[in-house]
Amino acid sequence: MKVLTIGEALKIGQEMLQDDASTDSKYLLSYMLQCDFSYLYSYPEQPLTVTQQQQYYDLLRRRQDGEPVAYLMGERDFWSLTIEVNPATLIPRPDTETLVRVALEKIAPQMKVADIGTGSGAIALAIATERSDITIFANDKYRAALAVAAKNRQRYQLDHVYLWQGDWLTAVQADSLDIIISNPPYIADADPHFITEDIGHEPITALVSAEAGLADIKQIIQQALSPLRQDGWLMIEHGYQQAHAVQQLFRQQGYRAIYSVRDYGGHERVTMGQLGYNAKLI
Repeated sequence: MKVLTIGEALKIGQEMLQDDASTDSKYLLSYMLQCDFSYLYSYPEQPLTVTQQQQYYDLLRRRQDGEPVAYLMGERDFWSLTIEVNPATLIPRPDTETLVRVALEKIAPQMKVADIGTGSGAIALAIATERSDITIFANDKYRAALAVAAKNRQRYQLDHVYLWQGDWLTAVQADSLDIIISNPPYIADADPHFITEDIGHEPITALVSAEAGLADIKQIIQQALSPLRQDGWLMIEHGYQQAHAVQQLFRQQGYRAIYSVRDYGGHERVTMGQLGYNAKLI
């Protein structure tokens, strides 16, 4: 086997991956060498060991097969954190930082906040790093996902985040929460992107929902009526074409002050509503 230099390895990676070549190949090579990008470009003549070459080729082939870079590396940057991920969890995306941002705008000291369907814990932990004066509860239906969230919590020593296994808001105490946030499944099962993009490697239970992607959102909006305190907020991430439908679901349950917030790409990504007295009576 010909010994490759760092520069040659980058070029081969670009040729093998083509579409997202420059980004993916340097991410995988820097991950494999445990170095930053600047090192790759500062020492292009440094040779790889045979073992390093084999590992790099293995990563490239898996990426060719569609496995997401985040799963290959076992982590993804989100907000100010590096979050551990694996195939049991959804990969955090930049658009979801919108949910973190709007939650932080509403949070006040001593509030109790819940992130339901937490997955890797990215949303709850991002909020926790910014607010040490609140209590955050985060749940997930699946034990494997909660195990990842627990590792991420431990990594950043965010002891004011409490994890529990549960299905959305089932059995949560009434009038116990000031803010509920969620990034639930919202992709329709007939959506062609689910087949053609990397998301086909992510857990289907975290992505796909019935009723044109709205079934879980509808359930959360209904269930939140009990645990939310008076004037509490429910904030839900959804698809870029679902804002109108989600607003309607909020209205049907009697929420007020309903509005949607745009993500970095200018799409309406998060819809939120405040619990009013009338909602409690429905």
